[in-house]
Amino acid sequence: MNRHKGDGHQGDGHLGTLYLVPAPLDFGTNAAEPEEVTQWLPTETLAVASRLTHWITENAKSTRAFLKRVESVGTLGCPLQAQQLMELPRAAHKKGDHQPGMEADAMARSLLAPALEGHDMGLVSEAGMPAIADPGSSVVRAAHALGLRVVALTGPVSLMLALAASGLNGQNFAFVGYVPQDPAERAQRVRELESLALKTGQTQILIETPYRNSALLQSLLQTLQPHSRLALACALTLPEQAVRSALVSDWKRKTLSQQLPLDKPTVFLFGR
Repeated sequence: MNRHKGDGHQGDGHLGTLYLVPAPLDFGTNAAEPEEVTQWLPTETLAVASRLTHWITENAKSTRAFLKRVESVGTLGCPLQAQQLMELPRAAHKKGDHQPGMEADAMARSLLAPALEGHDMGLVSEAGMPAIADPGSSVVRAAHALGLRVVALTGPVSLMLALAASGLNGQNFAFVGYVPQDPAERAQRVRELESLALKTGQTQILIETPYRNSALLQSLLQTLQPHSRLALACALTLPEQAVRSALVSDWKRKTLSQQLPLDKPTVFLFGR
C-alpha cells in the first residue's frame, strides 16, 4: 500500500499530499502597501507554503506574487523561477468546477500527476481559501479519488469572517454566490432567497464583483422586507474594513452605507 511521504520530494511508492493553501484577502484591492503576510497567515501555513514547489493555481501571476510574500519571511523550497505552477483552466473560473463532471474531473487528475510521483502540492486561489467561493473543488475531488491525503491549512475565509461579524444565524446558512445582473431577475432571486431565509432561519450569503456592489446594495434595499436583517462586510482584513448590520428599515432610514468601502470586495448577508 502506498504511504504518504509528506516532505515534498519524490520517492518510490509514496504519494504526495495536497495542501489547500489560503492566501491573504488583499489581492486586487490596489493596496499601495500590502499587509505583512504574517499578519493573516499563521507560522505553520507559511512553513508549508515555503517548502512546496508544485502548485495548482487559479492564476499563476497572483501565485508568484503570493510566493514573493512568503519568501519575504522564509526561504522557498526552490527559486521562484523554478516553481512548478499549473493553472486551472479558464472554464473553472467562469463556470466553476464544483459540479462533478467527467471533463473537469479528468483535467483535475492530470494536474495532480506530480503528487502521484511523490511531490506534495499546493492548491491556491487569488485570495482566501481555495475551493470556497473560488475554483478548486474538482482538484480536491480528484485527490480523494486518487487516494491522496488532503490537508486544509489555516488562513482567512471571507465568508466565515463576514458571517461571524454579521449577527445573523451562524447555525444555518447558505452561500449562494452571485445573483443575476438583470434588475428584474435579480429582484426575483432575492425575493426567493428572502422567503427561504424568513421561513427556515437560514442566512443567505452573496458576493458581487466590486464595481457592482453599490447596485446590488440598492437592489437589496428596494427588494428586501423592512424587518429582514441585512449585513455588509467590506474589505475584510484590510485597514479600511467595515461591517454594518441592521434591519432593512434602518438601512433605509439611516446613512449606514455612507463611508463603506464598497469599491472593495464585499460579502452581503441577509436573513431574520
